[in-house]
Amino acid sequence: MPAATTVFAASEIVTLNRSLPRATHVAVRDGRILGYGGPEIVAAFGGRLDERFATKVIVPGFVEGHGHAADGIVWRNPYVGFYPRFGPDGRKAGGFRSIAEVVAHLREEAAKLPDPTTPLTAWGFDPIYFDGPRMTAADLDAISSTRMIVIGHVSGHIMNVNSKVLAACGFSRDSNLDGLLRDAQGDLTGELLGPAVMGRAARVSGDAGLLREMDAAAYRTYGQIARRVGVTTSTDLSNACSPGIVEALTTATGEADFPIRIVPAMRQREYSIPDGLARIADLKRLNTDKLHFGIVKITADGSIQGFTGRLRWPGYHNGAPNGLWYVAPAELEGIVAAYHEAGVQLHIHTNGDEASEVATEMIGRALARHPRPDHRHTLQHCQMADEATFRRMAGFGMCVNLFANHVFYWGEQHAALTMGPSRALRLDACATALAAGVPLAIHSDTPVTPVDPLFTMWCAVNRLTPAGRVLGEGERITAAQALHAVTLGAAYTLKLDHAIGSIDVGKFADFAVLDHNPLTVAPEGIKDIGVHATLLGGEVFPRQ
Repeated sequence: MPAATTVFAASEIVTLNRSLPRATHVAVRDGRILGYGGPEIVAAFGGRLDERFATKVIVPGFVEGHGHAADGIVWRNPYVGFYPRFGPDGRKAGGFRSIAEVVAHLREEAAKLPDPTTPLTAWGFDPIYFDGPRMTAADLDAISSTRMIVIGHVSGHIMNVNSKVLAACGFSRDSNLDGLLRDAQGDLTGELLGPAVMGRAARVSGDAGLLREMDAAAYRTYGQIARRVGVTTSTDLSNACSPGIVEALTTATGEADFPIRIVPAMRQREYSIPDGLARIADLKRLNTDKLHFGIVKITADGSIQGFTGRLRWPGYHNGAPNGLWYVAPAELEGIVAAYHEAGVQLHIHTNGDEASEVATEMIGRALARHPRPDHRHTLQHCQMADEATFRRMAGFGMCVNLFANHVFYWGEQHAALTMGPSRALRLDACATALAAGVPLAIHSDTPVTPVDPLFTMWCAVNRLTPAGRVLGEGERITAAQALHAVTLGAAYTLKLDHAIGSIDVGKFADFAVLDHNPLTVAPEGIKDIGVHATLLGGEVFPRQ
């Protein structure tokens, strides 16, 4: 006997399907889309008519193509960011305007800990917003002389630590390691740049915010965070894929009430090439409707606002030294070639324009040696790529997922400090990417910025900074292009566009139910549209 059919009615359904771009009814059976159209759909497919959303707008469920499920665990630690944010419990946090305010808050948090030797970890810090000297180990030593203190920057690429952490790591004035920031006298400041030195601090402290190992509860929390903003599929785009994490993923996603689909990207630096290839093959055997392994993440450089992104001439506008290669170009070539030849899709983090140019070159070389149609290798962030780089990417069949939120959160800082007023205009150049023919997604990089696809759309459409400046008017895209980029475009970069991203027969019945249509509201109002409900496989979450 066939399963029951439900027909959902809405004031309007935006399908992202050329054959019928707008509808008012969609039929669902067995968690998939059976049909769509007008009121005649009820008679055509029978079943129960559900009119709960009759005054609302249904769009395809949003796809967060560059998110980190660590958003579900970092809130266990204090948030010390410049911008106020709301945690999973709905409470407001952050909004600090100086290092002194951050230190005072952490002193209060330290007093709450049960033991004077318990490490204190916080996250969300970013000194680029503050005038004057940067945070030092001495600032954190003033909080406590008995406990390790680790402060993760919001980018995830930098840490500040106190003297106890430096000592426990064995870092000293005589250490000859990249990533140890020094003052004018050559002494360590306590600022750590890049995964090598940050990883050591994480190990000795046992808790490093964004680098913490996820558990099932953290994935459940992230699922609820994403669901509330209409996300039905999200990447976890830098996953160590250790046995413990994989068990947590399979446990959480295997629960009937888990509200999203997750696409973990195996973190390449955790494995040798042979071990990585074997690991990704094993992981793919665990795939389900809600869990999809198969992509690999490479991080080529660091963060532009952290001055660790790799830039071409003329470098950083304020004269800071060029950033870090997390994977040296010569090493990157071999890694890309091996995974490409094995048929694995790569997602490569490139922030600076030099990193984007080098990664594009390495993919071109891999293709020359081993032609492979429809590989869809994707540059992630790719914030400063220029028109020439996008043209090469298009020629190689590459995709891009641009960090549109960056325009709001760091646009003013890029214009003043990192890129200067001219180069900053091409920050996250969505219009140029589309004009060059590069398939486009846009993202939040949560928890670097809050996951909220409607806000990400607003950023790409308006390109407004907090000062009200339009940063690169020529790089604005339309609301329709932006909606595509957070649905079908993102699905394409994950090779899941056959199953999600639009409303079409046979695809999963994943929908975001909105109070207004993002294609018809004023562009400046897109971010203020309410998410009324989220459906995964035709079921409303939370279940009603």
